[in-house]
Amino acid sequence: MRTAIIMTMTGALALASANALADGNAAAGKTKSTVCQSCHGVDGNSTNSEFPRLAGQYPDYLIHALKQYKSGARKNAIMNGFAASLSTQDMEDIAAYFSSQKGLNVLRYNMPK
Repeated sequence: MRTAIIMTMTGALALASANALADGNAAAGKTKSTVCQSCHGVDGNSTNSEFPRLAGQYPDYLIHALKQYKSGARKNAIMNGFAASLSTQDMEDIAAYFSSQKGLNVLRYNMPK
């Protein structure tokens, strides 16, 4: 029984490590986010209240939102168009960049995958 628990924990840790490695690259995200910056600001801190601040948001939230824009589940003509061309890696990179910027302090909310 104890061996089974240890094996399960080891597997869970390996899976968590693999997920951490699959995260985006913030440097690549900065380059890929140039089109985003015209509305959301260079560092994701929009000065226009019409556009949400992206700086400091959790990457999984940003990825979730981009996937919803891409699928059409979330409606916004501008964002649907931008997200349509993004790959999953692009989304992860952009999310890594904006989430690494200093922004608003937000509470963690676990988004459904």
